[in-house]
Amino acid sequence: MWVDIGVNLTATQFAADRADVVARARAAGVEQMLLTGTSLPDSAQALQLAEQYQLYATVGVHPHHASEWRTDSDAALRALAAHPRARAIGECGLDFNRNFSPPAAQEQAFSAQLRVATDLAKPVFLHCRDAHERFLALLQPHLNRLPAAVLHCFTGDQAELRTCLAHGLYIGITGWICDERRGQTLLALLPVIPLDRLLLETDAPWLLPRDMRPAPKSRRNEPAFLPHIATRVAMVMGVSLDELAQHTRANAERVFGLV
Repeated sequence: MWVDIGVNLTATQFAADRADVVARARAAGVEQMLLTGTSLPDSAQALQLAEQYQLYATVGVHPHHASEWRTDSDAALRALAAHPRARAIGECGLDFNRNFSPPAAQEQAFSAQLRVATDLAKPVFLHCRDAHERFLALLQPHLNRLPAAVLHCFTGDQAELRTCLAHGLYIGITGWICDERRGQTLLALLPVIPLDRLLLETDAPWLLPRDMRPAPKSRRNEPAFLPHIATRVAMVMGVSLDELAQHTRANAERVFGLV
């Protein structure tokens, strides 16, 4: 019924019970997941887990790890992308909020990964925090040669949302909308997103929906909680859960070639 396009199954929070996490997700109706690669070693592990559990993965270098990009990273990324379960380049982009890597290094790694994606005709799985204008400036020249671009875990404002939609981006929505402290603006913007551009994700183990009752004792998010997020989305967008599931699943299958 559901596809979670953003699961960090490689995270150490899942090390002790990954098989159970996948089983709980499937029992909750999350039939397919896209595992997020955030560095080259992490992407290799994501592909191994995708093979093991019959899932899919992205391969790329997150802006936090951009300083790790080297002259041989391009070839290494292309090799990972050749794996049959690699369905997008990313998570890549810019994060000027934390700047765990210097902005110049982030821009270099992002541009390099965009070139890989266009060369290989792969969609991109994107990250943007406090970098909207520069992010679009680097991305825009590649858009007409990319099969699709997904802005993962969107948290921007209305102007940024409308600009991203105008550029043809798909929008990933997480449990951010379930946060009464910081997610209410985005929650109100959901009707702006066309159903044929909407994708759902947990970003597990992070972004646990704060309105879950009872809250998990572990305080850890899981892909099994995607239907909780979907319920909020459907309510605000004025559609049934079945309609939302059909659209978001079709979008994920179209963008990432899931089967």
